[in-house]
Amino acid sequence: MLQLVCRSWRASVRSGELLKIRNQIGATEELLCVLAFEPENMWQLYDPLRDKWITLPVMPSQIRNIARFGVASVAGKLYVIGGGSDRVDPLTGDHDTIFASNEVWSYDPLHRVWSQRAPMLVARAMFACCALDGKIIVAGGFTNCRKSISKAEIYDPEDDTWEPLPDLRQAHSSACSGLVIKGKMHVLHKGLSTVQILEDGGSHWAVEDFSWLQGPMAMVGGELYVLSNSCIMKQRGENFPDKMVSCASEFQSRISFGMIGLGNSIYLVGGVIGPGPRNQCIKQLSDVDILNVTSERPTWRPGSPMTHCRGSICGCALLRI
Repeated sequence: MLQLVCRSWRASVRSGELLKIRNQIGATEELLCVLAFEPENMWQLYDPLRDKWITLPVMPSQIRNIARFGVASVAGKLYVIGGGSDRVDPLTGDHDTIFASNEVWSYDPLHRVWSQRAPMLVARAMFACCALDGKIIVAGGFTNCRKSISKAEIYDPEDDTWEPLPDLRQAHSSACSGLVIKGKMHVLHKGLSTVQILEDGGSHWAVEDFSWLQGPMAMVGGELYVLSNSCIMKQRGENFPDKMVSCASEFQSRISFGMIGLGNSIYLVGGVIGPGPRNQCIKQLSDVDILNVTSERPTWRPGSPMTHCRGSICGCALLRI
């Protein structure tokens, strides 16, 4: 709204100075960013204060139905990194040949534009990606459907440059994801109990066996929550039992959804319901379900459904402005 007042206000807002001041005084807001399989390469932003969805311009990547990418937010911008195409030719059934890329796109919500940024040093897909201390770290993943990698690198948005980091100690033949816990990046591989942690400001990776529950994960208030066996569980530290927060049995038939922490809540977004005894076709969802994990009796409530996006969630992240 400030951009509509006058030219000087519009210039101040678009310069980024307002974001710096808001960060300094703790007046920033977090928006949920979501990309679903449909429509192609179209992101939507969710404002939790207004329970409203905003549609962004289509991301101008040449990769059709981009998927398997990393996504993070730093300095008030959304970054979409790497990944490949999930497109299938409707006539032949052939898959697109782009499995992994090194391209990087950023979205500036002040100017409402996408910009191509410096590419990664290594093309990758299905990798760990986190924002940490104003920079973006990527690690692991695959260069093609058969070759996993241990390479890691860090992106500085101010200089628009990538620099190599030490390789992961272990590379595995499963997709990996990243979480920031207590100020450190943790890399988790699907189906494995070991976690690799970036230590001492990026000097090396440590390997720990936390035996965490398997399933979609979300961070809320610095705590780790997992959807496992149709329950939301709060992961505890060593020698402490995990705590059940809420039942999620109503989501048993829902797959390929996004799960993320925002404020005091866990958000389940989109996904699909596959064929079953009562449903003979695939149903693409735009639903949003919210669980406040800090309430005395956490219960699920609906949020406003996505207005354009639906189906499998390819990526979701928080954008702080």
